Amino acid sequence: MSRAQLALRVGDLDASIAFYTNLFGVEPAKIRAGYANFAVADPPLKLVLIQGDAGQDTVMDHLGVEVETPEEVNAETTRLTASGLITLEENDTSCCYAVQDKVWVHGPGNEPWEVYVVKGDADTLAKDTDSACCLPTTDSGVPVPDTIAAGGSEPAGGCC
Repeated sequence: MSRAQLALRVGDLDASIAFYTNLFGVEPAKIRAGYANFAVADPPLKLVLIQGDAGQDTVMDHLGVEVETPEEVNAETTRLTASGLITLEENDTSCCYAVQDKVWVHGPGNEPWEVYVVKGDADTLAKDTDSACCLPTTDSGVPVPDTIAAGGSEPAGGCC
């Protein structure tokens, strides 16, 4: 079963966990420092909460489609590339407390989308070095390397 993913950057993680627990009637599937996710069965949704700056309004971080196998990620990569979209593949990357295979694309408003499979748990929220996870992008949707991203500050958006 595939499901849509919505990743939100929130100003109050604890309050957001409480709200979404009540909204969807399920407890978080994973809670870690600065991070929580919900595996909602109805509607099929993976809701990811990432701690932002205290007091900030909630903003969309990125969107995604979670699939069940690496082969599904590969098939989507082939399909998306054939359709003319710029794709960025990552295999065995660690980000947001998970080891994943994924492919990134960007919509016309530069909104980041990932198609991904979770292959295992990881011990850190931080992304792997050279991972597109959590990197801002240029207007054409190409990830900007960490060394030139916003003066070296932690980029907003694009993290799983």
